[in-house]
Amino acid sequence: MKKITVALVGLSFGLEFVPIYQNHPDVADLMVVDLSQQLLKTARERYDIPQDHCFTDIQAVLDHPGVDSIHLVTPPDTHAPLSIRALNAGKHCGCTIPMGMSIDELFAVIDARRRSGKNYMFLETTIFQRETLYIKECIARGDFGRIQYMSCAHYQDMEGWPSYWEGFPPLMHPTHAVAPCLMLADRLPIRVYGRGSGKIRPELTRRYGCPYAFESAFLTLQDSDITIEMERFLYGVARGYSECFRIYGEQESFEWQQMDGEGPVLFQRTDDFMWGGRTAAIAQERIKVPDYAHFLPPEIGKYTTSTVYNAKDSHLSFTQGGGHGGSHPHMVHEFVRSIVEQRPPYPDDIVGAYWTGVGIRAHESAMAGGKLLDVPDFRHYR
Repeated sequence: MKKITVALVGLSFGLEFVPIYQNHPDVADLMVVDLSQQLLKTARERYDIPQDHCFTDIQAVLDHPGVDSIHLVTPPDTHAPLSIRALNAGKHCGCTIPMGMSIDELFAVIDARRRSGKNYMFLETTIFQRETLYIKECIARGDFGRIQYMSCAHYQDMEGWPSYWEGFPPLMHPTHAVAPCLMLADRLPIRVYGRGSGKIRPELTRRYGCPYAFESAFLTLQDSDITIEMERFLYGVARGYSECFRIYGEQESFEWQQMDGEGPVLFQRTDDFMWGGRTAAIAQERIKVPDYAHFLPPEIGKYTTSTVYNAKDSHLSFTQGGGHGGSHPHMVHEFVRSIVEQRPPYPDDIVGAYWTGVGIRAHESAMAGGKLLDVPDFRHYR
């Protein structure tokens, strides 16, 4: 099976993926694209990328016959248009979140993927983080028993971020919160009830028209009695950053840690009884979630933990692993292997549309005062 050539588009955050691609055993070559000459210079100097592999215009790699796939790490409103351009150019496409800014954009990406015959992968980190991989194993073993309820959240203060984030509707960007729960439940969302709460500063409402500090929603799943609760804020809330989920089962439950440095909590029902036999005893302990580097080729397994990007680079600040739970090499590996093995990736465009679309609908529901809305059936053309 031949090795592939990848073009990484967007280096502000995309630089984090450069060493993973450079060391992946199935990647022959890497090209990079960014509007910033300074970021291209950083890529050249830090990672020894040749000058003729650096571009300021994405069209250069879309037209390049040697490029097999495009990895997009660009501003949110470019995701759907650039994904469609990549697919129309006959390139496999992996795109960071969100998949699009509207339901119409989600369908347009699906249509482009179907017509192209190429892969589209929705590059959501949280389903590849070590906590999700751990709970997935627990559920597969039956440790939780019957799952009764799930909740999830993405807390992040985005003051001072690029201007396109100013006043961004919270649940228009839902997948860092809801993706693990939807994957673990293995069901599609079909209806959503959303509510807004609080207010952000008036100047932040101008671009997107959303006044709410918080948006939260309840999700109904297809062929399931499980309800998922999700919530998100971006401005005006005094709370530290967290992408988290909680799983409540009949025999075990899992709660995300409240603060950095703590471990998550596992609750377990025991056979002991308390208070005259009225209440089952529930054991509780903070646990250390294992790492899953052994799932990966050894060349990139080191990137699940805090590691210097490049052996030639002495700056310890250029590290990864703590952020996004060690997910980056797992995500890159799935993208690359799906292309090499000529199979659909997970998550693909259909899954990505449901995970993104449920947030878009939740925001619409909140703006409509809590109107119950259906999630479109992305498996079929409209």
